[in-house]
Amino acid sequence: MEIDLTLAAIILGTLTCGVGSVFAAFVLTKALLSRYQQHMLSLAAGALLATAFLHLLPEAFGSGASPSHLFMTLLVGLIFFFLLDKAELWHHGHEHGEAMHGGHAHGHDHDANAQAHADSADVKVGGWSVLLGDSVHAFGDGIMVAGAFMADLNLGYAASMAVLAHEIPHHMGDLTVLANTGGVKNQALLKLSLSGLVTTLGGLLAYTLLEGREFWVPYMLSVASSSYLYVALADLIPQLQKRLSAQATVHQILWLFSGMALVNCTQIFFH
Repeated sequence: MEIDLTLAAIILGTLTCGVGSVFAAFVLTKALLSRYQQHMLSLAAGALLATAFLHLLPEAFGSGASPSHLFMTLLVGLIFFFLLDKAELWHHGHEHGEAMHGGHAHGHDHDANAQAHADSADVKVGGWSVLLGDSVHAFGDGIMVAGAFMADLNLGYAASMAVLAHEIPHHMGDLTVLANTGGVKNQALLKLSLSGLVTTLGGLLAYTLLEGREFWVPYMLSVASSSYLYVALADLIPQLQKRLSAQATVHQILWLFSGMALVNCTQIFFH
């Protein structure tokens, strides 16, 4: 019965952070709340850091597995996600928004038309890049969330909330790109939702592979930690390192700690 409960939790958790994050981003975008995107990035960074340092790693190191092996797994994971980032399959930054800008006039109609055509092609390529990157990222998230659930249900809920928090602001940018490639926002929502379903696929695969091989779970938690740390430190926080007013900096710090509190409150709620 407990195995079935774990499987149900994995399906629920991966659907929530995979597809739920897409719909939450869609609602927030429609409500014109994109001006709060920077606050949400701070929230997401705090949630990811807290999940990695306060939940996933303590659980992994408390399992009895070799600390040196776990640290090696963490290091290899960070390098692996860096290489995926270089291949543009993992990076979830907002640079793709640049593809939406039109070209500058150069004084000649021919040049302007050529520039517009090139921009249109860039947008289409950017749309496929977003879908491919999201699918790879979602698959990895599903595997890691499943590993957390198989270690402990409360840990799985915390991991799901961390993924949900960092996917929402990114999907807000993704929806804008995809809407510009297809012209219809509902189509963008459908495409991104299908990509989000890959999270559940990854979770189901991980459950199938890890069932009866629970000794791999601590290493999966280390890999999950390396993913969360990489996204927080290499993607989210650099976007927050801007020269801001004192008031904006205080807000940024408050949202960062709110993300940490969100993860801890989630664990307390489901305990």
